Amino acid sequence: MARIAGVDEAGRGPLAGPVVVAAVILDPSRPIAGIADSKALDPAQRAALAPLIRAHALAWSVAVVDTDEIERLNILGATLAGMARALAALAPAPSLALIDGNRLPKSLPCPARSVVGGDASEPAIGAASILAKTTRDALMCELDAIHPGYGFAQHKGYPTPEHLAALERLGPCPIHRRGFAPVRRLLAPSLFAEPLR
Repeated sequence: MARIAGVDEAGRGPLAGPVVVAAVILDPSRPIAGIADSKALDPAQRAALAPLIRAHALAWSVAVVDTDEIERLNILGATLAGMARALAALAPAPSLALIDGNRLPKSLPCPARSVVGGDASEPAIGAASILAKTTRDALMCELDAIHPGYGFAQHKGYPTPEHLAALERLGPCPIHRRGFAPVRRLLAPSLFAEPLR
C-alpha cells in the first residue's frame, strides 16, 4: 500500500514566533470526517479534529522551527527545513510526500510533489495543516504568558493593528523576527536619535 504523506505549515506570515510544519499519513481504513484546509475551519473544529488525526493516522509528526533558525535561514529556508524534518520523523516512512505550495525541499527521505492549494484538495495535506495550526496556536498562547503585553494569544504573531501598536509601544521581544520589515524598522537607529547641535 502506498503511504502518502501530506505536509503543510503554519506561521510563515507572522512577525513573531516559530513556523510549525506537520506531516501526516492518513489511514485509508480509518477515515476522518471534516478534514479541510485549517483556514476554512474555526478554532473549535480544528481543536476537535487534531486529536482524531493523531489517533487515527498511520503516522504524524510536527517540526517546530524557532525564531533563531528563521533569522539564520530566512522564512522560506526555515519552512523547507521544517518540511524535511517532519517527513524524516514519520514512522512508517512515506512512499510519497504531497507538499502544499510550489516549493520542495532539496533533501527529502522520499519522492515528493508540490501541490498548490493542496490543503483544500488533498485530505492528508488538510490534516497536516490542522496539526500545524493547532500546535502553533498553542505555542503562541504559551509564549503570550512569557512575553505579556503583545497579545500573542489573540493574534498569534500576525501583523494585526493591535500587534503593530504593541510593537511600537513595547519594542520587539526575543521571539520577534528581526528580518521582517515592521520589526527591522523599529530596530534601525533613528535619524533623529542624536540631539541637534
